[in-house]
Amino acid sequence: MASGIFIVPILVFLFGVSIHTAIGASLVSVIACSCSSASPLLKERLTNIRLAIVLETATTLGALSGVFLVGIIPTSYLYWLFAAILVVSARQMLLRRREMAPTTERVSRSWATMLRLHASVPDEARGAAPYIVGSVPIGLSLMYGAGLVSALLGIGSGVLKIPAMDTALRLPIKVSSATSNFMIGVTAAASAGAYFVRGDINTAIAGPVALGSVVGAIVGARMLTGLSGDKLRNIFVIVLVLLAIGMALGGFQAHLKT
Repeated sequence: MASGIFIVPILVFLFGVSIHTAIGASLVSVIACSCSSASPLLKERLTNIRLAIVLETATTLGALSGVFLVGIIPTSYLYWLFAAILVVSARQMLLRRREMAPTTERVSRSWATMLRLHASVPDEARGAAPYIVGSVPIGLSLMYGAGLVSALLGIGSGVLKIPAMDTALRLPIKVSSATSNFMIGVTAAASAGAYFVRGDINTAIAGPVALGSVVGAIVGARMLTGLSGDKLRNIFVIVLVLLAIGMALGGFQAHLKT
């Protein structure tokens, strides 16, 4: 998910940093996280690089669109938007998706087939377990929204990309996590420049935050390969719900101050 989903609430609630400065520091840490943890996941062959490149075009456009909205949307609305997105993401992850076997005709005429996006994930029993990528057009639409929210909230958009890949593209959860991690750095870089120009990136805050995030990202990337898909999904949902509650309360506090 990248560290942004944790860093923004921590900096705002525990350290009293303004939300825009927290978002700027978060974007820097997201770039650092993506760069540091991408290598182990690529080595384990969990990342779908071709799919990441296709989806990143939409995510980057969304991030650039979100830059124009920075400073326009009230702070309290940012909190509530963040909380709502977290709740929706948690709900999508909890819903057990119905695994419908796609017809051969549908697969052969899909965007994923034409772009050669289908791949396989390492499997201890069979060596490699192939998977079929779902609806690419829907995935691109969701990725645009993820990039837009990333620019506004500085969360690296992994919190939206993983549920989108899980439900729309129907990827294995580990592939979703690894591919999202590969993409988030590019998305964050697309909007971090605008925050730097606005003066919202405080290097005294962003530097230590990024350093700590790199250490955690490396450890997390190594842990990912040993976790089962169900455990990973449950951890993801718990984190989303707790953060949604915190951000909703923060939105009410910010609204009362205005």
